[in-house]
Amino acid sequence: MRKLLTLLAAGFFMMSLTAVTASADVERGQKIYQKKVKKLCGFNGAKFAAKHSQDEWEEIKDSGKFADEMGKLCPKGAKYFHSDKFKKYIDDLYDFAYEYANDSGNVPSC
Repeated sequence: MRKLLTLLAAGFFMMSLTAVTASADVERGQKIYQKKVKKLCGFNGAKFAAKHSQDEWEEIKDSGKFADEMGKLCPKGAKYFHSDKFKKYIDDLYDFAYEYANDSGNVPSC
């Protein structure tokens, strides 16, 4: 019985680690913005995220137009934002923009 409980506990622990690593992350989105997007936009992450409210960012993401909106905000990177290479960053960048939107009261350090 003790072995079974230990095995179940270990299984739940491993599942919880997997779920955390598979989700989008605000901090990762901030790093991606600093390293890959900031030069294309010409302004810092605080200004980028403050372009919309949380509801507006959510609506943009849900409609599938996040890359389009980034292209409008940062015209130099419009082509890059629609590339397959960029698609893997969208969820993290969205989390970053949502967390630091103009109505959130949060201010990023970038």
